[in-house]
Amino acid sequence: MDEELEVTVDGVSYKVSELSEEAQLQVANVQFVDAQMAELNAKLAVYQTARNAYQHALQQLLPRTRQ
Repeated sequence: MDEELEVTVDGVSYKVSELSEEAQLQVANVQFVDAQMAELNAKLAVYQTARNAYQHALQQLLPRTRQ
């Protein structure tokens, strides 16, 4: 069964096929930006993991201080 694509704005759901062409274009724009943001968040997670590993490696190389 084909599921109709819907978009929810301010708590109201709309069938995308029933929106104007301009509104459909904006839906596509939002979807594109959401995908780009998800990609950036995934990259950020990788970079943060790498940074943590580098910081840990650096800590292992630093001389121990007496307390």
